[in-house]
Amino acid sequence: MREEKKTMEGASEELERRSRYLSSLIQRTKLQPDGEPEKQHHQELAKPDMEKLHHHHQRQQKKKKKEEGDEVVDGGEDDPQEQQHNVRVRAADMPPELQKLAFRCARETLAAMPKLDSKRLALSLKKEFDSSYGPAWHCIVGTSFGSYVTHSLGGFLYFSIDKVYILLFRTAVEPLRH
Repeated sequence: MREEKKTMEGASEELERRSRYLSSLIQRTKLQPDGEPEKQHHQELAKPDMEKLHHHHQRQQKKKKKEEGDEVVDGGEDDPQEQQHNVRVRAADMPPELQKLAFRCARETLAAMPKLDSKRLALSLKKEFDSSYGPAWHCIVGTSFGSYVTHSLGGFLYFSIDKVYILLFRTAVEPLRH
């Protein structure tokens, strides 16, 4: 029993450490223009800690924007349109404009389906982002899944619409050399 408690405390500390690390990455990342080398990051998702991270990040961003006198645009759960569709950002390393495109594409595709077709939704998001922002976008959709992915800076979004979870991320593509 005592050993279980130690293990749980260690796991909790590890989740906190990862949350702080991801939060610091989000603070300083931007999508790289095509043609420039992109840095890669590993991303492990766990629903509870990602939700806490999102709320923390959202508060920091709003505070920073207020200090700079900029308009606060988060495209997440505080946006009435997103609340109406139960869109919740779980974790993001992506500019708000791209996030909103992902939300819109996901909502439109889901609305056109009589019942959830995860593959079709994933394909729709992947095609939209590949055609708009270049190749190597990947999308995972489901009601329950685990993942550990490597993504390019500024190219990661994990969100949900109702009980459907969507992971959208980009990886760097390098030409083959013979």
